Amino acid sequence: GKEVVVANAVIAILTIGGQQLFSFFTFSCPCHVGQNLIYGLAFLGVPALILLVVGYALNNQTWRLVTGKRSPLLAESTQNQLLQCELTCFVLCSITGRALVAPVTWLAVTLINGSYYVCAVSEYVSVYYYEANVTNVTASERRRMLAAFPCSQLVPPELSRARDEVILLLRYQSQVAGWLLIAVVVITVFLSYCLASCFSPLSFLHFRYWSSYVRNEQELFDEATDQHSKLYAMQHVKKFFGFAPGSENINEIRIPSLREWQAISGLAFLKQVDEEHYDYSLLHDWALKDSVDRKYLKLNEDP
Repeated sequence: GKEVVVANAVIAILTIGGQQLFSFFTFSCPCHVGQNLIYGLAFLGVPALILLVVGYALNNQTWRLVTGKRSPLLAESTQNQLLQCELTCFVLCSITGRALVAPVTWLAVTLINGSYYVCAVSEYVSVYYYEANVTNVTASERRRMLAAFPCSQLVPPELSRARDEVILLLRYQSQVAGWLLIAVVVITVFLSYCLASCFSPLSFLHFRYWSSYVRNEQELFDEATDQHSKLYAMQHVKKFFGFAPGSENINEIRIPSLREWQAISGLAFLKQVDEEHYDYSLLHDWALKDSVDRKYLKLNEDP
């Protein structure tokens, strides 16, 4: 939908801006044999990998897909394993498509920029681009000279022309690779949407209605979840303190005992009460048990 397109556009723009700042403040080619390739590939690949992981982590569908997968209840409720696998693959592809926006943008922008690629592969350029009086040096010396090409201040004057030709060649290769990556991604995304539309069981307007329904259902469910959990938690808080938050004309308050303070002050995650229910917190667990200490303090109506 439009929201997905806008979200992807925002992610791409932020990635482009981040890449430019990252390059300006941090990138400095070492211009040394054996280090250029590692340094250049690290700046190309590591940020892209981090952005990919962040893209997965920030997508709610990722956690919907993995949370509770080892639960025995889920295993019992799953009837059609083939259908479940197909649905999982579809959702995983959708998540991956969203997660790839930022890393692909990073790779495309850095390749079009060319600096990382020039640094990474400069020492592997063919000697064809050197002048005749330079080709007689040893292979190790040639690689050392090539590795220094990204740093103009390290290149002797007699090699400046050869350096300019090599840098132009490498920038050309890098920019072509960047535009090819963009073209492949755009065509792949377009064909994926076409195939998904062709195999969709819904018509165009029905699909729009379904998308609207799913979005509205999720918004309403989130609102109801917040309200339901607040009302449920209020009952437990009220039992502990003797009044509900926000109440007016409170005539008495409950004085919890030391043992009760200790009972709700520890660390806890979930406690299974029976086959169908959990206690969500220590206060929840305490509130569902009979309280022994019921000491209340009367409040004066007049100040």
